[in-house]
Amino acid sequence: MVKGTPSMGKKSGKKNMIRCRRCGKRTYHIRKKKCASCGYGESSRLRKYNWQKKK
Repeated sequence: MVKGTPSMGKKSGKKNMIRCRRCGKRTYHIRKKKCASCGYGESSRLRKYNWQKKK
C-alpha cells in the first residue's frame, strides 16, 4: 500500500469553499452555507470582532 503523494491526486475535483457573493473572497462553505470571512448566510450584519482591530 502506497500512501502520500499518489493518494493526493485522488482528492482533485472536490471543493468545500467557493467565492462569496458579498465579500468576494473564496471563503463561502458550500455545506455549511456560510461565509467564514463576512458571515454571509448566517446574519445580515458583516462578521467582525474587536480582536480583529489593530491597536
